[in-house]
Parts: sequence; structure tokens; C-alpha cells
Amino acid sequence: MSTPAEPIDTNALLDIAAGLVKRATRLGAEAAEASVVQSRSTEVAVRDGHLEAVEGSESRDAGLRVFFGKRQAGVSFSDLSEDGMSQAVERAIAMAKAAPEDKWAGLVDEARLATEFPDIALYEHPSWSSEEMADIARGVEAAARSVEGVSMTETAFASNGETASASVATNGVSHTARRSSHGYGVSVIAARDGVMERDYSMTSARRLADLRAHDEIGVEAGQRTIARLGAKQMASGIRPVLFDRRVSARFLGALEGAIAGPAIARGVSFLRDKLGEQVFGEHINVIDDPHRDWGLGSRPVDGEGVANAKQHIIENGVLTTWLLNSPSARQLGLDVNGYATRSLGGSPGVSTTNLHVEPGSRSREAIIADIQDGLLITEMFSPSLNANTGDWSVGCSGFAIRSGTIAEPVSEITVAGNLLDIFKRLEPADDLKFWSSVNSPSLLVDGLSIGGA
Repeated sequence: MSTPAEPIDTNALLDIAAGLVKRATRLGAEAAEASVVQSRSTEVAVRDGHLEAVEGSESRDAGLRVFFGKRQAGVSFSDLSEDGMSQAVERAIAMAKAAPEDKWAGLVDEARLATEFPDIALYEHPSWSSEEMADIARGVEAAARSVEGVSMTETAFASNGETASASVATNGVSHTARRSSHGYGVSVIAARDGVMERDYSMTSARRLADLRAHDEIGVEAGQRTIARLGAKQMASGIRPVLFDRRVSARFLGALEGAIAGPAIARGVSFLRDKLGEQVFGEHINVIDDPHRDWGLGSRPVDGEGVANAKQHIIENGVLTTWLLNSPSARQLGLDVNGYATRSLGGSPGVSTTNLHVEPGSRSREAIIADIQDGLLITEMFSPSLNANTGDWSVGCSGFAIRSGTIAEPVSEITVAGNLLDIFKRLEPADDLKFWSSVNSPSLLVDGLSIGGA
């Protein structure tokens, strides 16, 4: 029986990162930062009860960014031999000397770095053997195939793994992190009248205790697949639209992109002049919580070493902040606020951590019961968003709602509107679940344009 390896040594990664910074400063770099990330994972795939594949992967990669005044350059690489690291440092130095000046570039000022690091539970040593993962995948598949009408398995899988990282910079950054991951799921197929449909369900978490039950995942995948059979187009019109929690978090993705500091600094956001204004209804709160134990997006500090904290990004409908890294903060004349993300060898990006919409007071069932003629969306694909205006459209499928009940499946339809209008009209249900790093309850829009037959 295969057994999991020992935990990754974060101190070894920290030594590598510190060594890269020393090499860069010895070659004349005025400032430098380095990161090293090591990941390992195992995934087992099963179909028709038989083991189909066992795949293991392990990688160790590094990134280095160096500065000469306002000139900067970065490299990422995986050859961590002495020669490999020497060549990477020399390449970064040469590129930086030849780079154009960027007046917003630079490391975070040392005075802005976090001085305390909250202890967040993010790591549980992966304990599944490959044989145990195969048994889990078989169990999930069996639950899915027990649903009447399911005819084939596309794949059933189970996986676990871990990631460790270390970061060092000349401004005083020096920290490590370790995260685990576990999960399983299944995708199955059903057919009727020569038309095949597929759907899936899966669960993932940092610790085993937070995974959903095998049978729950399998049965959910089977029932979702069967429910899609016989889908037709819906007639065009303007109707109430309920976005199932499976897809409703897409609105948070659009919000996150629209309040990203780099987008605001460039003036390419439909929310660029909305800071401090009512963007959603007064009943809407959107919260980011970076310190949640076992959160899939949790981190003790941001990617530049700046302190972060729980934040109401939307408070009673009002937009309270931008998501800033140091370059966008400098450009906008603002202070960094803990939303930077580190990239190997590149300039920092921005992102939230554990983002969610607070649940509402009405249940999903109660909302559906009040809809006489509407649409429940359970899948969205190929979204289109004009970042400057907020005009938005997306292909979708789901179910018609008739006389307060879920009716026939529908597909090949489009919903469209402007997010400035949609945001103000959203009503959250009470079915929030923390199953991802971005979570939302089901969301109702009282009237939205539907393009169909």
C-alpha cells in the first residue's frame, strides 16, 4: 500500500529564497524579492468500478524580481541547481538593467509590513493512500450510478496534496506557508431519445472533516444529470431569474474584477467612480475574511507582506474599498490595504481571499414559490462583460419556473443586462454554503432579459 510522503520542509524553501536574494544583491540589485513554491499531489481516477489512472505530481519552482531604481525585471524557473539559480539571477539582473523605468514600481515600504502573523489552520497532512483514494472514487461513482437513468460514468476521482511556499525580500519580508487539499467527485452521463447529457458534483477542502459525504456527492451528480434530459429553449422575454448558488458566485467574480486597483488606476472599470456610493441594495453585504480557519482562500498576510483583515467590501450596499497592491496604491495616491497577491517572478496582482455574500431572510424554496413565470439558472458559460460599461450577457441552462414550482429543463438561452442595474436588484436567499473561496447564496433578479426561442 502506498503511503503519503513526509510534509514539505518549509525551512529549506526559505533558505533557497534567501539565497536568491543574496545572489541578486551581490550582483548589484538595489532591491530584490524571491519566492519558492513546492507542491505535490496524487489523483486516482476510476470508471465502471475499475481503476483507470493513478497520477502523482511534484514540482518546485522559484521566482525572483530585482530592482535598479525604478527599473525592474523578474524571472521564474524550476532548475534549482547551483548553475540554474546562478543563470536565473544573472538573467534577471541583465533584464532589469535594460528595462524601461516604471515610476510605480517598488517593494512595499518596510513600515507598511505586517508585524503580527495570525495562526490560521490551513494544513492537515494528506493521509490517503492511492488504494484508499480508489475506494473513495468507487464509492462516489456507485452512488451516482444508483440514480435511475444514469447510464455511463465519464470519470470518478479522488485526490489529495499539499503546497508549501516561502518568500524573502530585501525590505524585511521573510515568511512561509503550508496548505493541504483533499477532494473527490464524479461526472456521469444519461441519455434519452438519442440525446446525451452530463453533469457532475465534487467536494474539496483543506481538511477531511469538511468534505461532503461520498453518497451525497454521487447522488447529487446523478440527479443533476437526469434532470437535464429533455431540455428545450425558453421563449424570449423579461422574467424573474434566480441564479442557483452553484453559479451565483460569478457575480462576485465580476465585482472583484471591477474593484481591482490596477483596473481602477487604468480607468477601465464600470465602478471606477463608485467608491463610497450605493452599488447594491441596502440589504447586501459582501465580506472578505482572510483569516478563516481551513478557508480555501485564507492567508495570514497579503502577497507583499502587508497585514490583512476581515473587511466589508460592500456594506449595506455601499462600496467601501478598492483591492490594492503597492503599484496601484501608489498610482492612486492611497495606502496598501492587504489585497496583493504574489506571482513567481512577476509584479504583484490583487485578489480577495474568502469572499461571500451574506445570506438573506427568504429560503430558495420560498423565492421560487413566489415566481409565476421565471427561470432558475444552474449553469452558465461564455460570459461577456464590457468592463467599461458593465453590460453583461451569458449563455445558460437551467429550469423554467411555473406557478411557483420548478418545471421543465431549458438550455441554449442567454440572459443579459447591465451589472450596475443588476447589482442593485439582487436578493440573496438563505442557502449560503462555504464550499469554495468565493461563495454566494442563490441570488434573485426580479426581471432580466432572456434570449431564447
